[in-house]
Amino acid sequence: MSRLTVPKTYKLYIGGKFLRSESGRSFEIVSTKGAFLANAAKASRKDARDAVKAARAAVSGWAGATAYNRGQVLYRIAEVLEGRRAQFVDEIVSAEGVSRGRAEQQVDESIDRWVWYAGWADKYAQVAGNANPVAGPYFNISVPEPTGVVAAIAPQDSSLLGLVSVVAPALVTGNAVVVVASERFPLSAISLSEVLATSDVPGGVVNVLTGSPAEIAPWLASHADVNALDLTGADALDWVDLQMSAAETLKRVITPEQGPDAAFPSLDRITAFTETKTVWHTKSML
Repeated sequence: MSRLTVPKTYKLYIGGKFLRSESGRSFEIVSTKGAFLANAAKASRKDARDAVKAARAAVSGWAGATAYNRGQVLYRIAEVLEGRRAQFVDEIVSAEGVSRGRAEQQVDESIDRWVWYAGWADKYAQVAGNANPVAGPYFNISVPEPTGVVAAIAPQDSSLLGLVSVVAPALVTGNAVVVVASERFPLSAISLSEVLATSDVPGGVVNVLTGSPAEIAPWLASHADVNALDLTGADALDWVDLQMSAAETLKRVITPEQGPDAAFPSLDRITAFTETKTVWHTKSML
């Protein structure tokens, strides 16, 4: 007796929940050969606002966690992703049309990237912060802190590695993220959301939207409750206009023109979305 298959429904990931778009819209995902793969939710302006609201609510708890704990959570993501490696390889092969070896390489690099950033969680402050020389009986210390809610456009030519490359560094310091996945290859992004949901990442810390970056990005760029904008994957958009919109609310911005290696792991990507707090403290005169 044959059984019915259980096709997967790819939804948005907002506030720790898997939701359909409030607009009810979806779009077809096809392989590079034109074969139907799945339907995915098409995020709307309202979905973007809901994602920002969820991220804002999650920032204080995530930023307030110890650096060691954040590192543990990021490492746990790598562990769970490693356990589902075969699934992600299959998705990338079917969606991107690459060889199995190339797909395995992308998944392995994604896992390694989570591990790399996890290792920096309790170390970046020692490198990015410092004790400043002052003329007087004081300690003057500069400490990096998260900027808040980061909106990101993931690289559009990668289904998994590109998204990990923009999300992971923002999480290290305690930011919450709203990320727009690759429009062509969104399936692995939602599968990664399932990994996040089972890896001790608090709901709302990462929110994943699928659909059209051209439609969603302007609302994120102009949203007053978004503190920073990562446009690494917005090279095909009018990103100068997005940058101008972001400037109206004094957002920090990473632009696409920073080169093809802009998403490569680096301390600069960790500190790009941090603020520096300077603390004065009197020295004991005893």
